[in-house]
Amino acid sequence: MDSVIETNSPRLQMLVLDRSDPRQNMACFYVLAVEPTLFGDAALVREWGRRGSLGRRRLDLYGDLDEAAEALEVWLLRKTKRGYRIVLQAGRGWEDLDRARQI
Repeated sequence: MDSVIETNSPRLQMLVLDRSDPRQNMACFYVLAVEPTLFGDAALVREWGRRGSLGRRRLDLYGDLDEAAEALEVWLLRKTKRGYRIVLQAGRGWEDLDRARQI
């Protein structure tokens, strides 16, 4: 998908990225999500690994949703430069989140 992603949209909550190359036996995923915390700040949740595995997970805390959204944009740029492509953009609807977790 070569479309421009509007990450400042309040509806954007999760991005699922994919990087595959059968010649190199590569099948990787990367998930970026901005989530509110119980203390009023925001977290950028990053999950990554080989498709079919649990992978790794990291939470980075930020003062508000705007800072977390900026961090998401930085990570999205890094990953697209490395060959990842967006396979799913999920909004605040639970049906989108359920579909994203099944990938």
